[in-house]
Amino acid sequence: MTLDVVILAAGQGTRMRSRKPKVLHTLAGKPMVRHVIDTAAGLGADKLHVVIGHGGDAMRQTLGDAGVHFAVQEEQLGTGHAVAQTLDQLGHDKVLVLYGDVPLIRRETLAALLGRVDEEHMGLLSVILEEPNGYGRILRNDEGRVVAIVEHKDATEAERAVKECNTGIMAMTAAQLRRWLPQLSADNQQGEYYLTDVIAMAAAEGVGIVTAQPAAPVEVEGVNNRLQLARLERAYQQGIAERLMTEGVALADPARIDVRGTLTCGHDVEIDVGCVFEGDVELGEGVRIGPYCLIRDSRLGAETVVEAHSVIDQAVAAGYNQIGPFARLRPGTQLAIKAKVGNFVETKNARVGEGSKINHLSYVGDARLGQGVNVGAGTITCNYDGVNKHRTEIGDGAFIGSNSALVAPVSIGAGATVGAGSTISKDVADNALAVSRARQISKADWPRPTKSAKD
Repeated sequence: MTLDVVILAAGQGTRMRSRKPKVLHTLAGKPMVRHVIDTAAGLGADKLHVVIGHGGDAMRQTLGDAGVHFAVQEEQLGTGHAVAQTLDQLGHDKVLVLYGDVPLIRRETLAALLGRVDEEHMGLLSVILEEPNGYGRILRNDEGRVVAIVEHKDATEAERAVKECNTGIMAMTAAQLRRWLPQLSADNQQGEYYLTDVIAMAAAEGVGIVTAQPAAPVEVEGVNNRLQLARLERAYQQGIAERLMTEGVALADPARIDVRGTLTCGHDVEIDVGCVFEGDVELGEGVRIGPYCLIRDSRLGAETVVEAHSVIDQAVAAGYNQIGPFARLRPGTQLAIKAKVGNFVETKNARVGEGSKINHLSYVGDARLGQGVNVGAGTITCNYDGVNKHRTEIGDGAFIGSNSALVAPVSIGAGATVGAGSTISKDVADNALAVSRARQISKADWPRPTKSAKD
């Protein structure tokens, strides 16, 4: 048995007031339509078809690595017309129709719907809404069987009183779809070909219409404007926060965390307010993250403490590290156990050895620091000559005085000392002292300049 999934994503989304196609707006750092694609892929779909129209080039570029087949809807003539653009590409078994602007639909919900579809039954996902304004209504006969769907604009007052609503998500066999789509009519207020009209055709044929419902209405909420997108964003993040707390993570405020990727935590992790996690992030046991930190594609070992307002991007901390506040660890940073990167320190492509400290106000890039190194405040590695990057090597136990400039390529030996305020452009031997600064001059009783009298 094969499965084709058709994702409708051709609309412009004018209410988003954006040049970008609506379904490419992001939720949790990922385009809405990509959420739908990933969910469909999790069902074991054999083919994923995305119907595109407005912004087709942007859609192809963004989803080029998603393994989907594109179908183009040149004119926006309704959902039935959109699905019809995929008929030539469909297989011969089940077809599931989804929407690129309904990003929170769950795989479990769809699997339950698909499990009831065969040649004698089609599946329809419905939802009970207390305020169903704008939604198509599910019409049932006296025996409770679904016989039709009526769009809100075409519904009578009695039909509008129905609270069971159409989500637009449905499943059927490819044979059924091929029979029904050519029979669709645009004889309605919108002048469009409604996919929902196949429900009445199925009922007329005696095909059973089985329904399923989502665990929560938010699963089937669509996005038409930025307010709705923001509401779904918070719903998504709330779900992640609840999962993290269930797994033992302490969140200072579950309403103030954003996970835009995958966050894996050990026991007794504490996360303060306003933190953002992007990509794949792993926090070891006992890690504490201070408020308003951004951590992206990084791994922090056990008992590491990250103070407020720090940015960690593609970095690794072995454990028992101190980071921040206001630290920036850029890609390629690797901290050995118990290494410290303090306030207003920036590192890039730097390996910092066990127990080494870069306490404050320094830049260390393209560098290798041994164990027990102390880097004084205001130190910079001058690693870029305008064309190429060069490395700085600092041996175990070296001491770099404050306000020093290390002009790479350069090597500072083990146990060496660099005097404060030095510019070091030549290698320093083990246990040596290097000082390079202008001679201080003092003049006693020196008169300060005064302003000249104005004419």
